[in-house]
Amino acid sequence: MANHPSALKRIRQNEKKRIHNRYYAKTMRNALRDFRNISEKKEAEEKYPKISSFIDKLAKRNIIHKNKAANLKSKLAKQINAL
Repeated sequence: MANHPSALKRIRQNEKKRIHNRYYAKTMRNALRDFRNISEKKEAEEKYPKISSFIDKLAKRNIIHKNKAANLKSKLAKQINAL
């Protein structure tokens, strides 16, 4: 266990950030799951900008990697075009 006060504080901060990041990552995964279940092209086109923006925000805050964000957005765009 850490002995220095600064190390104890860092442990508390890391745990808080980990929980925060897990919440947003899980929220993104749920949004992706719901988006993939859409069968109408018009509805998918309406929801794409919002989910794309959400993915970009997570990448900007380093919750997910920027390349993962790009891959996710690309796959969603392909899905829309396939509908």
